[in-house]
Amino acid sequence: MSGPAELSPRPCSAVSPSPSSASCAPCAGLPVEAQGELHAGQLTTPMTLFFGAAVGLIIVNLFAAQPLTGPIAASLKLPHALGGLVSMLPQLGYAAGLVLLVPLCDLIENRRLIVHTLLACAALLAVPLFAHAAWVCLAALFLAGATSSVIQMLVPMAASMAPEAHRGRAVGNVMSGLMIGILLSRPLAGVIAGWAGWRAFYGSAAVIDVLLAAVLVLRLPTRTPHAHTRYGGLLRSLWTLLATEPVLQRRALSAALAMGAFSAFWASIGLRLAAAPFGFGMHGIALFALAGASGAVVTPLAGQAGDRGHGRAALCFAHLLMLASIALIAVAGSGGFGFAPEAHPRLALAALVIGGAALDAGVIIDQTLGRRAVNLMNPAARGRLNGLFVGVFFVGGALGAALSGAGWAIGQWRGVCAVGLAFAGAAFLYGIVGRSNRVGT
Repeated sequence: MSGPAELSPRPCSAVSPSPSSASCAPCAGLPVEAQGELHAGQLTTPMTLFFGAAVGLIIVNLFAAQPLTGPIAASLKLPHALGGLVSMLPQLGYAAGLVLLVPLCDLIENRRLIVHTLLACAALLAVPLFAHAAWVCLAALFLAGATSSVIQMLVPMAASMAPEAHRGRAVGNVMSGLMIGILLSRPLAGVIAGWAGWRAFYGSAAVIDVLLAAVLVLRLPTRTPHAHTRYGGLLRSLWTLLATEPVLQRRALSAALAMGAFSAFWASIGLRLAAAPFGFGMHGIALFALAGASGAVVTPLAGQAGDRGHGRAALCFAHLLMLASIALIAVAGSGGFGFAPEAHPRLALAALVIGGAALDAGVIIDQTLGRRAVNLMNPAARGRLNGLFVGVFFVGGALGAALSGAGWAIGQWRGVCAVGLAFAGAAFLYGIVGRSNRVGT
């Protein structure tokens, strides 16, 4: 759980240097005048909305492949055993981008880096419009996922423009767009693909990214880091940061466990809704995903709770909410305690919607509080810290999705809910253990 010390995490020596202290390894090469906030812009309400919309649009590139796996695999004549590559490669690419590209925002002027990375993403998304060789399309999806990591360049940019006292709320507002984009990516992809084909979806995404890059050129301020180090040194510093920053370790692991529960639910809910008594098609599942997106409304509230010193209570509430929502989802989908979804399909569907939205809300609160803590740690390493934080929780999400499939194969919906319950329970227990063992952070 989040303690008072995590609300104002321990700065590294490069941020608050003293005459007798040497700079920490991750910040080596920073001159004293650069050790602190690298750029103090002004994050107005319109700019906050713009950042939220931008990350929401870009994140669609990653998750839209999940409902399109079948049509893409069939079109590319992929063997059934390799069909999962369609949805897996963008995620793997994103993880690679977090490690290899996001650290560059601590080295290169941020506006230029963001715009060029987004234009590269647009070019890669356009490849499936013309290429028909399976390996070309899959490679393009992997690289488009990597360049979609530009999201994690925009989030620290927004954080750097907000006053420290309101940074949690600012990050929360931007994260609202991110989570809404994740939840809406599946129905959006399904609607476009159903209307004009899966290739048209990627063409549309490419056009959107080009337009977004044009707006970013005009709206983003310049943010020039002053780290006098090389790219190789930045990459080596990733391990140093992960190994030496307890706040990052705790927050990233908590977010990974929460994301595992999130992915377990959303990776298999389509299978449950397609079966009796619901019998949903693609459009029905898309409407369900739209309803589930309502959980994102809590994001700004979570940021405000952190800013006001209530992070510990908010995190405990988030984990308990996740556990309660999974219990509701399990009963609604599989029955129990005298309730049978076949006898009351409308009530079961309503409970699934409420449970899904509540689960999303709990996960979002955890991630928002984690991002706030990470963005308060060390401005000079903010890009790398965000990349590590997101990379770790995406690993949790990938694991949750994989175990969800195994859970469905073994126990249908009950198996899926068991996987989600295991992740949510681990997050809750880890929060309790982390609070009791916390010393000096």
